[in-house]
Amino acid sequence: MMQNYEARMLRVLTYIHDHPAEDLSLDRLAEVAAMSRFHWHRVFRAMTGETCAQAVRRVRLHRAASLLLREDVPVTEVAQQVGYDQLRSFNRAFAAQYGQTPQAFRSQPTCTPSDALHALYLAPETKTGERFMYDVIVRSAPEQIVIGLPHQGSYHEIGAAFERFFTLCQSRNLWPRLGLPIGLYFDNPAEVAEAELRSMAGAELLAGEVPAEMQRKVLPAGRMAVLTYQGPYAGLSGAYDVLYGQWLPQSGELPADAPCFERYLNNPREVAEADLLTEICLPLLTRAEAADVATPAGVTG
Repeated sequence: MMQNYEARMLRVLTYIHDHPAEDLSLDRLAEVAAMSRFHWHRVFRAMTGETCAQAVRRVRLHRAASLLLREDVPVTEVAQQVGYDQLRSFNRAFAAQYGQTPQAFRSQPTCTPSDALHALYLAPETKTGERFMYDVIVRSAPEQIVIGLPHQGSYHEIGAAFERFFTLCQSRNLWPRLGLPIGLYFDNPAEVAEAELRSMAGAELLAGEVPAEMQRKVLPAGRMAVLTYQGPYAGLSGAYDVLYGQWLPQSGELPADAPCFERYLNNPREVAEADLLTEICLPLLTRAEAADVATPAGVTG
């Protein structure tokens, strides 16, 4: 239910406000939300329009601005109270947010607490009110074995790995043993540097051994949400936002601790880009597993 996700969101935001100097890493916030860290950052960004890191920075700097205006304490102490151990990092972040250094902000005679409050509430609007643009179904899937070639770097550049994979499949006459092409994405791009992102371009293996030079990955059996997207691959990010920001919060489902993957239903060499069909597959917890997910000890909301 949407209320369930709203409660998680409010719990996390309250925690950020109440503990600005403590550990506000993605791991900790996912723990507060009682959700897999891999998926929590997507849910948060899709529902709020900002990443967890952006929200933490915004709240911390708002608290700093209020302290600068209300308390006669050194800037170094203000920085520490909002989670910045290094004064240089605090000064840089504050200047980027408010257009001036903390000391200059404090000395402005026309600056009032309402100015700082205004900045706090300039967060992007949520997207939960937008209407669905894609069909999403929940289905059970058997275990799948995927073979393919690894790719490291920007996910947008995985096409080169697919080209190599398709060439090997064609030259070795592998297609009779393969199902649909599949893209696997192992890392969270909000945490991992673009150059270090790991993915795999491949296809489902229906029979036979894993060919030389290729890797083998097992996708476990289970329930999954499947969004079918039609259009150019460049537009897939918008479909992910719908899946995480609209469908998931309203579905009453919880994602499993496993990454999404994509299944490509037709061939870009045979159809126009506007007619390309892609399934975005989000593994889900079973009903029993979801029922066991509880608010972490020591966290209230």
